[in-house]
Amino acid sequence: MGFEKTTEQASKHQNLEQKSVGELLQGMHQEDQLAVQAVGRVLHHIEPLITAVVNQQKKGGRLFYIGAGTSGRLGVLDASECPPTFGTSPEQVIGIIAGGDKALRSSIEHAEDDPHQAWNDLMTFNISTKDIVVGIAASGTTPYVVAGLQDCQRHSIPTGGISCNKNSPLSAVSDFPVEVVVGPEFVTGSSRMKAGTAQKLILNMITTATMIQLGHVKGNKMVDMQLSNKKLVGRAAAMLMDELQIDSEKARLLLQQHKNVRAALEAHKNHE
Repeated sequence: MGFEKTTEQASKHQNLEQKSVGELLQGMHQEDQLAVQAVGRVLHHIEPLITAVVNQQKKGGRLFYIGAGTSGRLGVLDASECPPTFGTSPEQVIGIIAGGDKALRSSIEHAEDDPHQAWNDLMTFNISTKDIVVGIAASGTTPYVVAGLQDCQRHSIPTGGISCNKNSPLSAVSDFPVEVVVGPEFVTGSSRMKAGTAQKLILNMITTATMIQLGHVKGNKMVDMQLSNKKLVGRAAAMLMDELQIDSEKARLLLQQHKNVRAALEAHKNHE
């Protein structure tokens, strides 16, 4: 079966400029449901990718995301949320976007077309066979991403790929390909919409399931989260109150002494 670029197919919704705001919202919401359903159909492909990520992390390796445009931004976003959420080192999950950090806010012309830059970017982190690299590209054809994974495979570095087209070039160079086919976008070709939504859902799954497997969640609580603002301190105190059946004052005192939920739980247990 050949490569089919459904992300570029014409929208099923016509004459958008003639529709009311309410009609536009209904149409977009209708299409968004398809993104969620598409993710549900590929869980059996996401699972082995996550298993590979966990295995590499247990060896001391890192998870890298590489992408361009919306896909690259989503990778950087997911990576940047791991330290505050799970208390991990910033080096444990790393997002790289074509064109560098400037591309997070502004489009960098032709950055995604350079087939050599991804490997150069990865080399600045001393990439090794302990690591795993996940390429993200809605089309599955972005040269920066596809060539980057090819270079990884040549150096025996495990690879995963997340694309939104069937039988894409990205999948061909991925050890663990995930093809989440969402169909034509509400605005023709605007893959920041359904495709971006589906990619974000999958990235959430990858890092959340990985961190749970690595022990950063107890029960259903983020016991290693960084207490970087009042909201999170309050959440942490509530966790301790629930887990230890103590009052707010005692919970906050434990947090002041031990700096995070896990350490506070362990200290309280040792003093029982």
